[in-house]
Amino acid sequence: MSVKNIIESHWPTNHWHLLEDGRVQCDICPRACKLHDGQRGLCFVRACEDNKIVLTTYGRSSGFCIDPIEKKPLNHFLPGTPVLSFGTAGCNLACKFCQNWDISKSRQVDTLADAATPDVLAKTAVSTGCRSVAFTYNDPVIFHEYAIDVAQACHAYGIKTVAVSAGYVCEEPRYEFYKHIDAANIDLKAFTQRFYHYLTGANLEPVLETLKYLKHETKAWFEITTLLIPGENDSPEEIESMTQWIMENLGTDVPLHFSAFHPDWKMRDKPNTPPETLTRAREIAIKNGLNFVYTGNVHDKVGDTTFCTGCNAPVIERDWYNLKGWALLGNGKCQHCGTVCPGVFEDKPGTWGAKRMPVRLS
Repeated sequence: MSVKNIIESHWPTNHWHLLEDGRVQCDICPRACKLHDGQRGLCFVRACEDNKIVLTTYGRSSGFCIDPIEKKPLNHFLPGTPVLSFGTAGCNLACKFCQNWDISKSRQVDTLADAATPDVLAKTAVSTGCRSVAFTYNDPVIFHEYAIDVAQACHAYGIKTVAVSAGYVCEEPRYEFYKHIDAANIDLKAFTQRFYHYLTGANLEPVLETLKYLKHETKAWFEITTLLIPGENDSPEEIESMTQWIMENLGTDVPLHFSAFHPDWKMRDKPNTPPETLTRAREIAIKNGLNFVYTGNVHDKVGDTTFCTGCNAPVIERDWYNLKGWALLGNGKCQHCGTVCPGVFEDKPGTWGAKRMPVRLS
């Protein structure tokens, strides 16, 4: 199908059912929007037309850009390589602190200024030297059908796929989606229902279910990110509870990123996260047994570095998104002691660095 036909179409979806009162319920995420004909869900991009749910943004994007894979953030998945990144518009959460609000909260058609068929997108990844394609900037849960088609096209060309998601998705579409995903970063926004209810308009438990699902029922590599907001989710008690849960349910080797907040969207009354808050959270996580804990959005050499669990030598040293040191042999083995670092590694790291390069596909 041509780009023109894609843009003009509203893509049919499978995850919905008709209610007795005549409305149609979207079953893609736990929000379960119940819509009359002509209405859109909270995500804005899934709509009710002719008594069925359609995706209004199939094949359209807010833009394509080549990023370092570390920006997703993924520190244990093909380090140093470029990833072709894109998002659409809208989101199925309502985070008051959203730091991509110009995309995720967009209700403007002109936000979707670029377009590509799945095959064109996959070929672009190949021609630009990208090792993977990332569904990011807004949540791929809401453009489920497009993301799956892109993933299938990418795999046909040997390109891997990355999902950056809040993990707020129902069981059946979660199973369908992650069959096609090689790596993911899940945004665990906090560890209290209060935070999820008042600051995201969602619930914590479905996100925890997604994390357990990824660990125990898929082969996808995944990492976790938590944005620490002063006074909201950064207390030592909450970090203790969260990291203990991760240990007990996901194990020692899932990388965890603590990221610094900056005032944005509807939460401009909070200060930037102090670096020492991130350091304290990292120390708590390590004390509770997590092996790979990182700090983000701050310049922190120790918090950027991957250390061997066998001999504690630095095996991947970073400066922001630039790799500065590499001490891994084939299959992620430490060159000092032979201990395997968990993740997806090749014999040599990529050399993309910190570059960010916009790409026009249409």
